[in-house]
Amino acid sequence: MSELPRRIVSHLRRYIGNRRRTKRARVRLTFTLTFADPRTNSNGFRRFPTMEGHTSDLSTTGLGLVVPAIRIGDRYLVGEERRLHLKLELPTGPVELNVAPVRYESLEDDSAEDGYIIGARITDMTPTDRAKFDDYVGQLLAKQSSR
Repeated sequence: MSELPRRIVSHLRRYIGNRRRTKRARVRLTFTLTFADPRTNSNGFRRFPTMEGHTSDLSTTGLGLVVPAIRIGDRYLVGEERRLHLKLELPTGPVELNVAPVRYESLEDDSAEDGYIIGARITDMTPTDRAKFDDYVGQLLAKQSSR
């Protein structure tokens, strides 16, 4: 998809509404990401360069990831069958998760941010990290709904 259709869809979401069914909490958390690769080493992941970024929002099923570039080296962060590994810094400590990018758009029209936003679906997390993550998201959503 070229940039023009992405921009049009982005503008339509702002005016027509968001079609997401899962409630999202707006929160800025830092993360480090790398590619998750099926050819793994002893700790489960092949060594790839990393990129730092921050979240724009999150839910129990997905995240909005703000990154400075759409690729690391010559590999795009978004693509068919692409999987990313994130180390997300929660206030209670880091959690690690795998995500599948589902869309992206440039933030060039947004004066507050530079780079790209990637919409990602959570695909895998350890049970311990899942419990920690879900608890944190639940607290955020409870605070958000009480406002």
